[in-house]
Amino acid sequence: MAAHDERIVREFSKQAAGFGNPSLNAGLTRHLDRLVRFMASELDPEDVVLEVAAGTALVSRAIARRVRHVTALDLTPAMLAQGKREADHDAITNVTFTRGDAADLPYADRSFTLVVTRFSLHQVADPAAVVREMARVSRPGAALVVADLVHPGAGDPDRIERLRDPSHNTMLTESGIADLLTATGAEVKETDRFDFVRPLEPWLELAHTDPDAAARIRQELTDEIAGGPTTGMRPTVVDGDLHFTQTYAFLLAHAA
Repeated sequence: MAAHDERIVREFSKQAAGFGNPSLNAGLTRHLDRLVRFMASELDPEDVVLEVAAGTALVSRAIARRVRHVTALDLTPAMLAQGKREADHDAITNVTFTRGDAADLPYADRSFTLVVTRFSLHQVADPAAVVREMARVSRPGAALVVADLVHPGAGDPDRIERLRDPSHNTMLTESGIADLLTATGAEVKETDRFDFVRPLEPWLELAHTDPDAAARIRQELTDEIAGGPTTGMRPTVVDGDLHFTQTYAFLLAHAA
């Protein structure tokens, strides 16, 4: 796990500056409002919120003015520093940026009234441990919100994801995430699942993908379009450019 955490810090340090750039990271920026709407009924002016594996705290900053306080926790110092700069620029003063391990949260039991993580479970070494920790620090009845990539059900997209970013681990299924939540005693209340077609080149650019790996990815997606082996990335050509499809799932549960 230590080696995997080191890979995460290395890869996401490279991505920090462009993480909130819509032209590079449409996957995280395009549907941020959709996630905020999804969890809106759970937001309260007195909420004390934790965002786990927060990156540059896109979610924290999006909801900060609707709650009392948000703690944005992440493993990568460069991500936290970038998020702090952007929060300062937007005069957001009620977000605390903290370095920490999502699988070993430095907080007492029942500390938060809402806990959220976005696009992290496919990245971490032990997603079950992360969900258990999210539940542990949640007050009874608190909202637990997980938003993540999920496996499309065909091919091996994790292999392509790892070529692009060696810190990628494994996508779960939507039901797999639900099982992790219910294993903590939480009850899943709402879900939202959808596909997103995104351009290939900005995705590779954001991760600073090794040129040989990037060329291999382009070739495999091109071959699939021509009838070759299924990659799980569901490639298409849009206006002459390679695109691929990811499936996202949002799950909202109430802690036991």
